[in-house]
Amino acid sequence: MRARGTRGRWTSAHRPLLALPALALLLAGCGIRPTGVPTDFGGAPSRVPCSLSQPDLATQTSRGVPVQAFLLCGSSLVTVDRVVPVPEGTADARRRLIVAQGLLSQLAAPPSASEKAAGYTTHVPAGLTVSGPRPKDPEDSLRLSTAPGRLDPYALAQIVCTLSDSAAAEGDGSVVLGGPADPHLRRYECTDDLRSRPGTTRPPSTDVTPA
Repeated sequence: MRARGTRGRWTSAHRPLLALPALALLLAGCGIRPTGVPTDFGGAPSRVPCSLSQPDLATQTSRGVPVQAFLLCGSSLVTVDRVVPVPEGTADARRRLIVAQGLLSQLAAPPSASEKAAGYTTHVPAGLTVSGPRPKDPEDSLRLSTAPGRLDPYALAQIVCTLSDSAAAEGDGSVVLGGPADPHLRRYECTDDLRSRPGTTRPPSTDVTPA
């Protein structure tokens, strides 16, 4: 009688322990791995929207010629609104040069706080200047203080797409550029491939014959 009572107490005390392996097998069969430690991996990572939630108030209140500049966001070029001050009554040739220099300065300036939050960046170096055509240069040509071929690929893509889409060019999606001492100029085009892959795609260009 004493031995039988002892066996009964062992069975009732250890029955929950015997059920644990069976429960683990059942959970494994359902594709659930049992764990006794709470897990919290946080929220899903957010994506950079590459779009501004609201217009830049500084741009809205500025007076001048409305323009668009191409900044980098992710791996593509994206336009942002800018304003270039141009005095009234400025001659066309001088107006083109003022717009071109204003755009270069806008490209070299750090993006605004809202643009930075959206992921916008720029590769255009500070201090880059532009001058008008030299004798025998085409009237629509622009000469940069740094030769286009020596610029960062991203910076060149930004400059080509920004200038070719502005009053600084003829409005045909291209712009004639050269360096301070280049004997020849080249006409650069802003294409869909360049806007989509500015770091790996060189802007298409052709030689420009002096007048």
